[in-house]
Amino acid sequence: MKPLEGTLAVVTGASRGIGLASAEALAAAGATVVRLSRSLPEGTHGPFRDVPCDLAETTGIVRATTRILNEWGTPAVVVQNAGLFLLKPFEETEPAELDRHLALNIRAPFVLAQGLLPAMRAAGAGIHITIGSICDHTGFPDNSVYTISKFGLRGMHEALSAEYRGTGVRFSLISPGSTDTPIWDPFDPDARPGFLRRALMLRPADVAEAVLFAATRPPHANVEWLRLAPHTPS
Repeated sequence: MKPLEGTLAVVTGASRGIGLASAEALAAAGATVVRLSRSLPEGTHGPFRDVPCDLAETTGIVRATTRILNEWGTPAVVVQNAGLFLLKPFEETEPAELDRHLALNIRAPFVLAQGLLPAMRAAGAGIHITIGSICDHTGFPDNSVYTISKFGLRGMHEALSAEYRGTGVRFSLISPGSTDTPIWDPFDPDARPGFLRRALMLRPADVAEAVLFAATRPPHANVEWLRLAPHTPS
């Protein structure tokens, strides 16, 4: 029997990159996976239940979480992956860009968690996995609004871990270093001095393996924080 056979998982930002790879890994382990993304077409595709959802809109998230609970039940695994990324000098960054990062990188996970965690608490089981970043512990130049939002996301993870202690619901933070996903397409790190070349970055599948590892620990074990970094030969 597969380790997640008969369970339900929810993954945000699941149309590409880490979200897509995580959804595929969870499905391969036996889970039925609800994939939330603005760009996915509505429908059932093998083990996937695809729900179009603009995660920048609170009403859309509430509608999606209500539908998940009503149609498919309480998830055993929630992967909060969707996010926004920007490289820009601090003095050139507009307050509206900060607002967009806070909306997608903090408010959206907050609203999604509020929609699903009460049912998970009532079930006395499940795991809520947050995809953070190296930037949830470390600041870098030209990266202010992303770093601010990821530090905030780590704060949410730690607060929920404390508040739900003893309920049976577990919380994991996975903080990958630079990962070769489409978020880099507008910024061309290969042409930026001091940035890791894309060929040397982590792959989405590397992060997905960490997600699967956290999701398949027995109930008495929890991956509280997992730091994943590219390994570059010296």
